[in-house]
Amino acid sequence: MPNVSTLSPLPTPAPPIARAVLQSQWAAVACAGLLVLLGLAWELWLAPTGRGTLALKVLPLAAALPGLARRRLYTYRWTSLLLWLYVAEGAVRAASEAGLAAGLAAAQVALSLGLFAACVAHVRTRLRAAAAHG
Repeated sequence: MPNVSTLSPLPTPAPPIARAVLQSQWAAVACAGLLVLLGLAWELWLAPTGRGTLALKVLPLAAALPGLARRRLYTYRWTSLLLWLYVAEGAVRAASEAGLAAGLAAAQVALSLGLFAACVAHVRTRLRAAAAHG
C-alpha cells in the first residue's frame, strides 16, 4: 500500500470566478491584439488611405495591451470607453466604402464589440468577486 503522504494531490479545478476572469482576459487581449494588427494591415498594406498616417489610430490600443495582459482593472475600464471610437469609425467606413475596405471596417466593428464584451465581463466578474469577499 503506498504511503498517502507521498501521493500528490489531485488537481482541483479553478473556481468559476477565476476561470471567468482568465477567459475574459484572454478574449480582451486577443481582440485588442487583433485590432492592432488589423489596423496596421488595413492602413499600411491592404487598403491604405493617404500616406498611412491613419495607422496611428492603433497606438491607444497598443498602449492598452500590457494593462489588459496584467489584468489592471483601470485599463479594462478606459479601454471599454475608448473602443467606441473604433466602432464608430468602422461603422462609418463600412457604410461609406466598398470592397475590401468595407470588409475590413466590418471586421473592426466585430472585434471592437468583442473587446467591449470581454472588458465588461472582466470588470463585472472582478467587482462581484471583490464584493463577495468583503
